[in-house]
Amino acid sequence: MTKTMNVTMTNWNQIIGHEWAVQLLSGAVVHQRIGHAYLITGPAQIGKTTLARTFAQALNCEAQDVAERPCGDCRACKLIAADRHPDVRLLEPEVSSRGSLSHKIETIRELQRGLNLAAYEGRYKVAILKRFDAANQNAANAFLKTLEEPPNNVILLLTATDADTLLDTITSRCRTVGLRPLAADLIEQSLTTRWAVPDERAYLLAHLADGRLGWAVQAAQDLSMLVTRNENIDQLQTVLGGKRSQRFAQAEKLANKPDAIPALLQTWLTWWRDLLLLSQKGGGNGRFSQLSNIDHETTLHQQARRWDKEAILGSLQETRRALWQLERNANTRLVLENLFLVYPYGGVE
Repeated sequence: MTKTMNVTMTNWNQIIGHEWAVQLLSGAVVHQRIGHAYLITGPAQIGKTTLARTFAQALNCEAQDVAERPCGDCRACKLIAADRHPDVRLLEPEVSSRGSLSHKIETIRELQRGLNLAAYEGRYKVAILKRFDAANQNAANAFLKTLEEPPNNVILLLTATDADTLLDTITSRCRTVGLRPLAADLIEQSLTTRWAVPDERAYLLAHLADGRLGWAVQAAQDLSMLVTRNENIDQLQTVLGGKRSQRFAQAEKLANKPDAIPALLQTWLTWWRDLLLLSQKGGGNGRFSQLSNIDHETTLHQQARRWDKEAILGSLQETRRALWQLERNANTRLVLENLFLVYPYGGVE
């Protein structure tokens, strides 16, 4: 059984690379200018939930000096870090059999009933709603009432990939905190110093992470993540090297595991981004530190020379479009077949 690394932070100083967000939220606590609702946005595994949980700790920390909250050592901080505090609720979207995420109206209504009750032991009742962009329209509309008329001492913390994916009526009632991808060298340094990851492995993970420290830390501990990533790249090369009939057969095969397709396409997306970068640089043989898939540079250079920039850009855009379609429950096999019709021909030499 693979051991999962605990990346929960216990105080503001341990949050890496999001200094302005820390300053904003810690300042709100110190100066008692706390909003009733916050929307934290950014790519998956960039630290949105960690930031929200740390803010919840600061709001309910038992330290006497407000400037020292969260202390990380009091009962409230420890319970919140373990997602066991009676007044702090972490709500995650449900996962369907097709791998899509959804917050449902029944769950939102149950949360609202709980928020209307007095706090059991904390200073504030806090609800952390992960991936609220996955809420269906009925759930989002139902939650509007709580945003418009929040109960006393209730703080709502929503996370989402992008604010534009939410209803305007939701975003307009929240203070938005946008988290940006971290630089690869900062991730590399953090892996080697804080998590004692060997230099070579840290260098690779920092480039593969696409700015997401949480992903890099998890991959450093869970060896299966890199194995899966390499399998995903092999699958792409199989598609690129196949004829039209072979690609359709591959689409049928992959569609049998729909829950694995989003991660598969995300890996392919990094491949097309690397190719686009190389095509803009002329596809030469020099090393490019901006590449994600630095352990496959030879193949990337070959393909960047083989295909023109338009073909690469089209493949990148269609891969994004395929992900968008799958998030909206499109037929997996049809999405893959249409995608494979766009991809250029010719895999590894």
